[in-house]
Amino acid sequence: MRLPDKFIEQMKNMLGDELDTYIAALDQPMNHALRVNTLKISVEDFLKISPFKLTPVPWCSNAFYYDAEVDIPSKHPYYYAGLYYLQEPSATLPAATLPIEEGDKVLDICAAPGGKSTELLARLGRTGYLVSNDISASRAKALIKNLELFGAENVLVTCESTDKLAGQFDHYFDKILIDAPCSGEGMFRKSSSMVTAWERNGNEYFATIQKSILVEAVRMLKPGGMILYSTCTFSGLEDEDSILYLLKLKDSLKLVPVTQYDGFVPGRAEWSSEPDEASDANLQYTMHLFPHKVKGEGHFVSLVEDTSNEHTGSSVSDYYPKAFKLSEELLEFISHIKREFKRDRFENMNGRIYYIPEGCPENGRLHVLRRGLLMGEEKKNRFEPSQALAMSLSADEYDNVLSLSSDDERVMRYLKGETIEYSDSEKLSKGWVLIAVDNFPLGFGKAAGGQIKNKYLPGWRIC
Repeated sequence: MRLPDKFIEQMKNMLGDELDTYIAALDQPMNHALRVNTLKISVEDFLKISPFKLTPVPWCSNAFYYDAEVDIPSKHPYYYAGLYYLQEPSATLPAATLPIEEGDKVLDICAAPGGKSTELLARLGRTGYLVSNDISASRAKALIKNLELFGAENVLVTCESTDKLAGQFDHYFDKILIDAPCSGEGMFRKSSSMVTAWERNGNEYFATIQKSILVEAVRMLKPGGMILYSTCTFSGLEDEDSILYLLKLKDSLKLVPVTQYDGFVPGRAEWSSEPDEASDANLQYTMHLFPHKVKGEGHFVSLVEDTSNEHTGSSVSDYYPKAFKLSEELLEFISHIKREFKRDRFENMNGRIYYIPEGCPENGRLHVLRRGLLMGEEKKNRFEPSQALAMSLSADEYDNVLSLSSDDERVMRYLKGETIEYSDSEKLSKGWVLIAVDNFPLGFGKAAGGQIKNKYLPGWRIC
């Protein structure tokens, strides 16, 4: 593939005799992986039902390589049930490296399209809270869809600059993930447009953006908290130098070792523009991934902990929905769900009903795209449940379920938005029915007289 001369020279300085091996790797096919959604199914149980030939990704316990020449996981019904996320193998490393604990308050600061947020959400396991932010409203649409597909409930999706986030969330987060905007050198094999963008912008442009994000991230981190900083580039200016800059922002910030798997390359002082200063910074705790050394694209990962013993409390309070009278239609619908809903946690936003789990942070004047779980919409004399609600449920939580096998032709017809039929032997009640594949929900329909009117979200349907 075509590589800029300046980039080749830069990589020669990094790789030396390995340069030709690296360049040759870019002409080989990409590796592909899926990451199991442990919020819905355990890895062990997924492997029992998986129709694909899978091999483990070493650095992520719930990620697996698949052969894209043989399998197409994006077309299988399990994909539409949210059982896995398709993700470039190296990109699974950041969220797997950040040590999430139940109850943590977590920020994914550059979240779209949602690969890392969905894993953070799964690891929280419906405890704590995730603030998933992206500055681009258009990119955030894909973020919301992926979070809903995974069954998101304890999440606040925002569309803000980092300075506005920091103005609201002072010393608030236990863990912060920054998969920073970067020059994308590690993605050259994936897209030739990244080469063109690199020639246009270079490394300096993104290094400036990265530093501005790091400044605000430190403001939002609790004492004792951790920041995971990653890029999909090789540049010392964006990797080693950014970490050096981060460490200077607060004396109590220290690098934490990232596990070195086979093929990982520790960061080096000589790759920094300040090698003398870098030599004392434990840069060997950071890790580079090169496509000629691992089965994945280029990546850089580093983990930093605030080791201070301060007891600085955050001024951010919990969010309390404005009280309103729940309609009979809403109450009747949720009576069919075998889950406790606290009535004071519902919120009515112009007819759209949300359930706000406890622990949701107050958001001030931030631009919020989604808060909690969208339950559905109240319309004239009726309540219509949402796609997000369907994806958050398990089949045994609803009392009217049609579970189809993955090879039942009605599954694909449903996913295309068509009306499907059911028999008396399937014992459905008239009204709202949850359609599932092998007992994993896909969406809602409305049953009557042997037919199910399709209510699968139009924007999600298979064309």
